[in-house]
Amino acid sequence: MSLEQKLQEDMKNALKSGQKLELATLRTVLAQIKDERIRLRPQRELTDDDVIRVLTSAVKKRREAIDLYKQGNRQDLVDKESGEITIIEKYLPEQLSVDKIKQVIEDTINKLGASSIQDLGKIMGPVMGQLKGRADGKTVQNMVRDRLLQKTP
Repeated sequence: MSLEQKLQEDMKNALKSGQKLELATLRTVLAQIKDERIRLRPQRELTDDDVIRVLTSAVKKRREAIDLYKQGNRQDLVDKESGEITIIEKYLPEQLSVDKIKQVIEDTINKLGASSIQDLGKIMGPVMGQLKGRADGKTVQNMVRDRLLQKTP
């Protein structure tokens, strides 16, 4: 069963059991997946990796919204967005620990011989390729930046 099929099945179950937040969240995410399928249709079919990318983007947007809602003292909306993130994250691959991410970064830096902050872009591509969907890009970028700054004489 593909990830998209699992989302559709869970949406049906949420509808039957009256879970309004889960139902609304899954409907929104499935609409975004449908948009992505339409965008990719001429070239290729939608894969689970594409679905994971859509889900990751949805979580990222909700985290940004939470920051804005906190600034506006809207705890009700913060709670709603947090609940949606929890629902979406059930379908994402398990996030790697900080130690695992550091190990991937260290291996990549050693492999490519990066020595300064100017090598940030050279490192980020391969690192994110290995961590695809299993680590937040902004967190990884900050970790790579910190590591390269340590290496700079």
